[in-house]
Amino acid sequence: MSAYMVEFDRCDCNIIHEETVNAVREKMPEEETLLDLAELFKVFGDSTRVKIICALFEAEMCVCDIAVLLGMTKSAISHQLRILKQTKLVKYRRRGKVVFYSLDDDHVKNIFQQGLVHISE
Repeated sequence: MSAYMVEFDRCDCNIIHEETVNAVREKMPEEETLLDLAELFKVFGDSTRVKIICALFEAEMCVCDIAVLLGMTKSAISHQLRILKQTKLVKYRRRGKVVFYSLDDDHVKNIFQQGLVHISE
């Protein structure tokens, strides 16, 4: 590591910028909200769940269709869909014996698209 990087990473000041700290503190969400947000982002940390979300951008699908698309077992897909349902990222509807999954709302697509934009820059 170069000397420049060491200097850049370290803050040697002993002055607390109280106005800034207090202004930011007032705008910070509640701790519970931040924990919920962290849990939401953890869900996006699994490539299978990300693939399922991508698939559901295109069409409403049943477990069997998603399993074939991703080359996985129905059990594995059902497990991931359960997690996605718990975090309100996907919803389902039943038609007879078939359960169809779709994205819960446009927020899911927006979160995902923002992530894609970020990694593309």
